[in-house]
Amino acid sequence: MSIIVQKYGGSSVSDVEKIKKIAIMISSVKKEGHDIVAVVSAMGKTTNQLIEMAKSLSVSPDKRELDMLLSTGERITMAMLCIALNDLGIKAISLTGSQSGIITNDRYNDARVIEIRPFRVQDELAKGKVVVIGGFQGVSYRRDITTLGRGGSDTSAVAMAAALNAERCEIYSDVDGVYSADPNIVKDAKHLPELSYQQIQEMAEAGAKVLNAQAIQFAKESKIAIYARSTFDDRKETVIRKLDSQDSPEIISVVHEEDISRVTIKFDESANFTKESANLISQFDFPIKEFNYLKDETFNISKYSFLISKTNIHNWKNIEVHLKKSFSGRISIDEHLSAVSLIGEGFSRESRIIVETLKLLAENNISIYGISTSSFRISLLINKNLMNRTIKLLHDHWVK
Repeated sequence: MSIIVQKYGGSSVSDVEKIKKIAIMISSVKKEGHDIVAVVSAMGKTTNQLIEMAKSLSVSPDKRELDMLLSTGERITMAMLCIALNDLGIKAISLTGSQSGIITNDRYNDARVIEIRPFRVQDELAKGKVVVIGGFQGVSYRRDITTLGRGGSDTSAVAMAAALNAERCEIYSDVDGVYSADPNIVKDAKHLPELSYQQIQEMAEAGAKVLNAQAIQFAKESKIAIYARSTFDDRKETVIRKLDSQDSPEIISVVHEEDISRVTIKFDESANFTKESANLISQFDFPIKEFNYLKDETFNISKYSFLISKTNIHNWKNIEVHLKKSFSGRISIDEHLSAVSLIGEGFSRESRIIVETLKLLAENNISIYGISTSSFRISLLINKNLMNRTIKLLHDHWVK
């Protein structure tokens, strides 16, 4: 019997009536003869509400206790969905991330999945049950509850699909797939019916709220197709799978990440750069998006810098205070930045797109504070106040 893994996002399970509708959807697929594993997020804005509750007690909540708190949101959803399924005559059982065998590293608030041991899930499927798993959570090898950061339920679903050798993984949310830009910013953004693993992964890494980057990596390694769909509107979908490379450079989307900080530290020549930077990263234990080191003896310049996405850093202000104290007189932190990225393919084969983009921004008086490129992405650091204008400008110019 084939296994289908489905993931339902927070907006899809935001109230009891929606949970009832999802139970009916799952029961119909089960009756078609499939084994079903459903991975669920917390209801609506529950996770944000829990974070705010924690911050009302402490400006810098303890990371371990915050993960313990946040993991409760998904547990409510999974239990309620199982109650609804059992009421329809469909045998169902709810399992936490740890009960499902989702093993992570020991980084709280933004853990990485390192192994899936789905034995309990397989046992329950063999009994004919629908298995409902709380997404966004796992257990570290030290047996602590951990959460997986933004989009973590995607990771739970795709990683479980890979471990179970599922037929496919279906990601349900309040949008009917992936678009060429955020439709809330670009009203005429184009629906993208299919994308390659690499394209969607670059979009996720660049800040697009489409799918989790680690989830895509699991899918790519296991060759599992992902179907991104709207929960209650099945007219369109985006399929993510292995696709042939494009012959010529093409831009398919413009994505953004709103809240970026750049930390720059002047290098102390009396210190060991490798040791200092390694100690910095391990001491503060936050995810770094991009790390640069510059040493120019001609102009006597020596410094390193890195970008931080503050999305999953719930104690940033506390970290900022410690950074300034540790590197007094040598550190500067830019808080006014956003990243806007062109996503496509073949950017490394010619310079036309990057040259034309820079000219376009200059003509419109949009300054750039940094730039990075890969074969699939061109990312620009800009003032966050100009983010929406930049997105619309680049989308109108490049996305045909």
